[in-house]
This record gives sequence, C-alpha cells and structure tokens, in this order.
Amino acid sequence: MKLIIVSGLSGSGKSIALDTLEDCGYYCVDNLPLALLEDFVSHVMMADKKTYAKTAIGIDARNQSKRLENFAEILSLISNKGVICEIIFMQAEEATLLKRYSETRRRHPLTDFNLPLKEALKIEKEMLTPIAKHASVVIDTSRTLYHQLRELIKEQIGERDVQHVSIQFQSFGFKHGVPLDADFVFDARSLPNPYWIPELRGLTGKDQAVMDFLKDQPLVGELYTDIARFLERWIPRFEAEGRSYLTVAIGCTGGQHRSVYLVDALSKSFRNPQLNVIVRHRELS
Repeated sequence: MKLIIVSGLSGSGKSIALDTLEDCGYYCVDNLPLALLEDFVSHVMMADKKTYAKTAIGIDARNQSKRLENFAEILSLISNKGVICEIIFMQAEEATLLKRYSETRRRHPLTDFNLPLKEALKIEKEMLTPIAKHASVVIDTSRTLYHQLRELIKEQIGERDVQHVSIQFQSFGFKHGVPLDADFVFDARSLPNPYWIPELRGLTGKDQAVMDFLKDQPLVGELYTDIARFLERWIPRFEAEGRSYLTVAIGCTGGQHRSVYLVDALSKSFRNPQLNVIVRHRELS
C-alpha cells in the first residue's frame, strides 16, 4: 500500500497536486486532521486495501501547530504498519505567494488570527517545518504554471514505478534566481556563451546551431564529464539511503543556451530502466 502526504505553504499549489494525483488513480483526502492520520491508516486503509491501495492526504497549516510537532512519531507508526509513505512538500517564494493571494483574494488560513499576510506566511513556514524536514520531494512552484505543475506531479509521483528513483534535470537562469527545490546546483556561466554570437543570440540550447557550437567547446565537454561522473558516483548512494527523488539544477546567466544544452545532454546519458528521468527547462517555459 502507498500513502502520499501532500503538504506545503498555502498558495503553493497543494490543491492542484491532489487533483492531479486523483486523476492518476489515488484516493484523495484534503485537510485531514493530523490526529486522525494513524486511525485513518489503521481503520480505513488497512480495512479496505483494494480501495485505498493508493491514497493521498493533504495536511497543512489548517492543523493545530502542536499536533504538527508530533509528525515524526506518527510517521514512524504508519511505516511500522507496512505502508509505503512518501511526502510532497510544496513551496514558493514569498513574493510569489503574496502576488497569488492578491490576485485571487483568498484568505490565508492563519489570517483568522488577525495576522498580516506577510507575517502569516512566515509563521506557517515555521509550523510546517516538522513535515518539511521529512519530505521525499520538495517542489518550488514560484515559476511553474498550472499545466506544468500537473505534468511535474505526474512524472515524479503519479505515474512513477515506486521501485525506481526519479532524477530531475532542470535548467535555469541565475538572473532569475536559483531553484529552491534543487539538491545539486551546477554553474555553467564560465563556459563560452552563444549569446555573444549575433546569429545564435535568439536561439536556445535546443537549436542545432547552438548545440553544434557548444559541442565544439572543450570546456563544455569537460563540465559535462565532471557532472556526469559526480552523479554516477553519488546517485547509488542516494538510492542506498532510501531517497526516491533527486533534482539536479544547471544554471547559466539567462537559462537559454548553455544550461539547456547540458541538461538535455545529461538527461539522454542517464535515461535507463532504473531511473525515471525528468527534464525541465524553467526559463524556456
């Protein structure tokens, strides 16, 4: 049996994640009180293993903070029952969350305590720390659109064989900020930049002319080899520790040329039956 706990900051996309998992065949429950989680597993899931073989539960700041402090203990009790439990923790930059609340005019759950929105977001992040530190995967939705998030959830969770490790290769531009959900970040800004060649400036790392240019640069090949060797050595060690997800982010200045080329090259190299390889070009979207 498999249980996915979806948690994270309000406005980060938890509802979209649960809806997507439901489309993937999961029985979904939102805002289950943490005090009832063990009972739900024991008396509902275990009593009807066919119906609840794949279950997703949303737990967030609407729970009482003192209950959340006991999360590790409850998680251990669930694991002892033979249930495979994975945790998705969703987050976004503060400016993004403030903008989303401004646009939708929704109420933050903690503003009921007469807290300003900005302060409520900070308190919520602290409240959810007991869940965040046990997360199997952290997803930063600051620059992720609705359909992109659905595809990301499907690729990482909904349609993934639980026996296989998921590794996400992500390109990004440093001038737009480093991804918050990256496990490893590699910097490609020291490589020759196609941007300074007029005929390549308007293209991306997916265009053949840019690919040919970068392929002929010795430094590009050296960085590719160094990253590949590093991952070949350390991915098995992450697997041995029980990690199911790994995000490798490669950045250049604008996230258009060098990082895109390297991400595509590495994803092709690592794609095999033992790895679920996901590719995301943040700035191209």
